[in-house]
Amino acid sequence: MKDIPDGLAYTKEHEWARREGDLVRVGITAYAVEQLGDVTLVDLPARGRHVRAGERFGDVESVKTVSELYAPCSGEVVEVNERLAAHPEIVNASPWDEGWMIVIRPTDVTELAALMDAAAYRAYLASLDH
Repeated sequence: MKDIPDGLAYTKEHEWARREGDLVRVGITAYAVEQLGDVTLVDLPARGRHVRAGERFGDVESVKTVSELYAPCSGEVVEVNERLAAHPEIVNASPWDEGWMIVIRPTDVTELAALMDAAAYRAYLASLDH
């Protein structure tokens, strides 16, 4: 699978996490977007909410299905991509950049070490195709 950027951490549920100083920006991968089809609704938590690694923090609805979103690390949601409420299709057009979902101030950044790097995520995706 192409289009898996290096420098991000990945979950088995197809979220990506990018460290930005003391914060972690979170979105879903191009693979997840491909599986979902056209995104029609993104339900995200409010700023200030605390999330826990591996637990659900929201949903993405598409013409095909509803998919739960899982936090890659624990912490406080400090920013939410408000544009997605009115324009959920941004996720389809730009899952790695403009289609990000939330920014977390992690309580323990070492949780990110448990996630996959790009090479491991590519291998994981290859295993799903078989």
